[in-house]
Amino acid sequence: MELDQLKDFKSTPEITKKLAAYGINKSFVEGDVILNERSHINSIPIVTSGSIKVMRLDDEGREILLYYIEPGESCIMSFLGGMHHETSKVKAIAEVPTDVLFVPIDKVSLLIKEYPQWLDYIFKLYHKRFEELLEVVNAVAFKKMDERLYNLLNAKSEHVKSKNLQVTHEQLANELGTARVVVSRLLKQMEYEGLLKLGRNKIALM
Repeated sequence: MELDQLKDFKSTPEITKKLAAYGINKSFVEGDVILNERSHINSIPIVTSGSIKVMRLDDEGREILLYYIEPGESCIMSFLGGMHHETSKVKAIAEVPTDVLFVPIDKVSLLIKEYPQWLDYIFKLYHKRFEELLEVVNAVAFKKMDERLYNLLNAKSEHVKSKNLQVTHEQLANELGTARVVVSRLLKQMEYEGLLKLGRNKIALM
């Protein structure tokens, strides 16, 4: 499994070599749950191909999409939870067929001590995720649901690199933390406006 996406370590190839030696490669199909809430974190995932969506569930089981993990990136929530021996506070799902390198937590700590570049990589991830989470808060607090829905569809299109999306109204509602009937109504309106075309579990963006 290639680690060419880890551009932060181009000047320190020893890190990628150790990651490859320490890590365990696993492949997932679309929809596979990679990490559940309240699961113990024994390793941190580095995506080498594909995409992972990270969700948060409330006490009533409703979900909301927090961010995506792209090739070359990891999950800062896994870093923090694993380092502090806490259980996961998020749910991670393969958005498309995805390959992941899992690096044991003890090896992650070892790399922090040996390579400042590895710690810098973690801080960069933390900064990026913090900005994405601020955008989620901003969207929930200030944006209308139709705008949030359309932005989500475009984000999915970018991640799968296609205007044709295989997704149900229920899935979209879960990721937005709203009701399916709301999503269906808004999609119908968007279709009427010529922004997209609806099919059975399919949405084609125009």
